[in-house]
Amino acid sequence: MKKLLAILTLWIVAASAQGLTPAQKEADFRYMASLYSTYYAPVTWKAQLFQFNALDLKPWLTRVANTTTDLDFYELCAEYVNSLNDTHDSFVLPSDFNATLGFSVDLYDGVLLFDSISRSRLPVAGYPFVIGDELVSVDGEDALALAARLAKYVAQGNPRAALRQGAARIASRAQSRFPHAVDLPDSSEIVVRRQSGALETYSIPWVKTGTPLEVGPVPSPRSARAASATRDAARRDPLAELQTSAVSPDLQQGLLGYGARAPIFAPPSFFTRRLGGASADFFYSGVFEWYGRKIGYIRIPSYSPTSTAVALRQFDTEITYMNDNTDGLVIDEMRNTGGSLCFGENIATRLVPYAFQVTGFEARPFWSRVVSFYNAMVSAKAANAPPETIEQYEVVYKEFLAANREGRELTNPIPFCTGSLTRQPNAVVYRKPVMVLIDDFSTSTADSVAAMMQDSDNAFIYGMRSNGAGGNNISIDSGVYSEAYVGMTLALQSRPSYVTVDGFPTTRYIENVGVRPHVEMDYMTKENLLGGGLSFVNNFLQAMNAYIDQRQ
Repeated sequence: MKKLLAILTLWIVAASAQGLTPAQKEADFRYMASLYSTYYAPVTWKAQLFQFNALDLKPWLTRVANTTTDLDFYELCAEYVNSLNDTHDSFVLPSDFNATLGFSVDLYDGVLLFDSISRSRLPVAGYPFVIGDELVSVDGEDALALAARLAKYVAQGNPRAALRQGAARIASRAQSRFPHAVDLPDSSEIVVRRQSGALETYSIPWVKTGTPLEVGPVPSPRSARAASATRDAARRDPLAELQTSAVSPDLQQGLLGYGARAPIFAPPSFFTRRLGGASADFFYSGVFEWYGRKIGYIRIPSYSPTSTAVALRQFDTEITYMNDNTDGLVIDEMRNTGGSLCFGENIATRLVPYAFQVTGFEARPFWSRVVSFYNAMVSAKAANAPPETIEQYEVVYKEFLAANREGRELTNPIPFCTGSLTRQPNAVVYRKPVMVLIDDFSTSTADSVAAMMQDSDNAFIYGMRSNGAGGNNISIDSGVYSEAYVGMTLALQSRPSYVTVDGFPTTRYIENVGVRPHVEMDYMTKENLLGGGLSFVNNFLQAMNAYIDQRQ
């Protein structure tokens, strides 16, 4: 009897230590895939671009059945989601475990150069490599190849942005994105090419913080559904749910200046700052004195101000000053993390001095959304809401209803911030030449604002192809057992006119295509890294000067 009890006890302990069962893995994977088949707006677009059929589950379910651990299953889920090459879509685990090496690298002139080093972690005496040196390998793996491998966990709409995100993860691995981050060694050996050409090898300890995701008893379906219900309760307004287009905060880690108020370049001596020195300043602004001209500058770090009203008042003050005191205005959207689509539209109305078309959105017209907009419209009428609010709900409801009845995969382009795709200029509006700076990480709403400025034919777009995060996004619990959640693109940004660029079909979508500058100029050079970006500043000011001449 005692022997039998001992066997039973061992069996119970072993069972409780197990993770997800094969049936639970399959159930969660099917549920996650069903979210994409129901809600994901770009599903056909991704199949066209990448030949990835998110609805063909047979090969995936075979691989799910072959996983032997929870972490391997989570790896497979991450692979599925990241195969969409969508900045807004990710598979995220409930873990705060993080491992770092104390430096960051990024892609400059096609190689990985150190652009920040924590000297409290890596003192010069033991680690004399400096900013501008090249990272050659990590634990015997080529650094660029490693960046490409890690990029698969932090997918982006733009392939170079994905590679740069992978580079940022070489020295910073969060288990929320990298399920096997807990398996990193105690230290890693890196090979550095100094600027003299000499190769040097260093052993750097990983600093690990947080609690690793524990594989064990799974939550009950009831508790997981309760968590999902809580999250859904925060999105009672169906319009508010559709008005955000922003990068996930964890994607900002390791990339210098991503979402920062100050510009990525060091302001030169011929720049006079106005905003950016006080904690209450949302923008960074000032004036360049350039060969007898005054060129205004406003950096927009994101479209997620703490207070939209306060930020717009600041912007109006700057636009009034720039109108009176400058010959042209540079708007810096480089490394902008996105945010409120409506805040972005309101910024555009202060930069375009005539009526223009805003970015529309094409969404999946599933029935629950039709009902939610109908209820919102009825509630607005019952509450005697302003006519423009009622009109907005009515426009969106009617298009969702029509698309659903006609069996269309997507709606026609819909305005999400007003009742019309045409916006009038604000009372305070800049009336002189405008340049917009964009790069790989001009993301989400920054994509759409750059597109609106280009489509209105009222701005000179300068820099590099934008991120191509051309949708909006929410987070949804991905299953009742795994406790993870996924990002989800609910609607595709749609431009007023079709564009044709190499490598893509003619389209109105911004997703993956991005916004292409009128003049391409890359900040990501060793010269800019070591010179505070002065070369880049001189180049865009020279181009702006010529643009002012052209517009006069």
